[in-house]
Amino acid sequence: MHDTAILLVEFGAVVLGLGVLGALAMRAGISPIPLYLLAGLAFGTGGILPLATSEEFTRTGAELGVILLLLTLGLEYNADELVASLKGNARAGVVDLILNAAPGAVCAILLGWGPVAAVAMAGVTYATSSGITAKVLSDLGWIGNRETPVVLSLLVFEDLTMALYLPLLTAMLAGLSLLGGAVSVAVALATVTVVLLIALRYGRFIEAFVASPNNEVLLLKVLGLTLLVAGLAQKLQVSAAVGAFLVGIALSGELAEEAQALLSPLRDLFAAVFFVFFGLQTDPTKIGPVAGLAALLALVSMITKLLTGAFAARRAGIAKAGQARAGIALIPRGEFNIVIAGLAVAAGAHPDLGPMAAAYVLILAAFGPLAARLVQPLVTAIATRA
Repeated sequence: MHDTAILLVEFGAVVLGLGVLGALAMRAGISPIPLYLLAGLAFGTGGILPLATSEEFTRTGAELGVILLLLTLGLEYNADELVASLKGNARAGVVDLILNAAPGAVCAILLGWGPVAAVAMAGVTYATSSGITAKVLSDLGWIGNRETPVVLSLLVFEDLTMALYLPLLTAMLAGLSLLGGAVSVAVALATVTVVLLIALRYGRFIEAFVASPNNEVLLLKVLGLTLLVAGLAQKLQVSAAVGAFLVGIALSGELAEEAQALLSPLRDLFAAVFFVFFGLQTDPTKIGPVAGLAALLALVSMITKLLTGAFAARRAGIAKAGQARAGIALIPRGEFNIVIAGLAVAAGAHPDLGPMAAAYVLILAAFGPLAARLVQPLVTAIATRA
């Protein structure tokens, strides 16, 4: 009973604190992710007031946060849109992958962290934060701009790349043999392919099963189906997050919109817990030695994302001002980057990887939206004159 009381007090204090931090972020006009990470650093090992009893409970909440993040991301798209995006933007997607995965991989190799950490760092520097970018596009009124479909198509390409990358990384972190890793990736490919085919051909049957005029029933069905598929995906070494993403893809239209509206509060709560949990796992005293390198890596990543956005937008016939906006919109890092780093840290890839990723995401999650608000007018003016 005493432990339960402490758990409730600790977890309640964390959630209340997150609410206060979220309010401060809204006032400042920035993403709350950096503040959530800082909160985790404050309450983790080496922090101001380490949590004791609620850590295991927070770990479970963090796993739910990842699943709900990927589910709601999948609800943004349907299978037809994904196939069309892959066909029309494959070249820009490959450029995005090469330009932005390379800095992380090269950094890990130069530091002597080994090939597994290099693959993990490649993922950390590659993926744009879909959540932060979507909020930037909405807040600044860029949704109707010509470059926005280009940005969204790159985000979709990154999500699909992650669906294949995560099983590969999981196999490497688990120390599987080359054959075992190949089998894991083959299973992942087969699973993703089967789910996409089911979504394309039989999506209406899935929607008919899940649909309900009652919000409570709809929420229970969607959440239950997602957790079931996520668990099965984890058993198949595909990653629970990817399983949740594929469930979101299978649902479309009004049903997806209704599900997203119902799930948003849950997603926001557990996603915040996830960022705090990653901070809890990172010793803040270890960030100082890697902060300078993380800042340099962040600067390189800003440049590569600007180049990526410019290349993709130029291929779509968009003017230089739109090219600049596309690049700026791709700068933020957040949820996926921390998911990848969290997997690597849990597997013991390298002790400095967690602090490096935390500092890197702190910089780009905070600077990305600020760049869109402050730097974009200057860049647009220069591009327009040019």
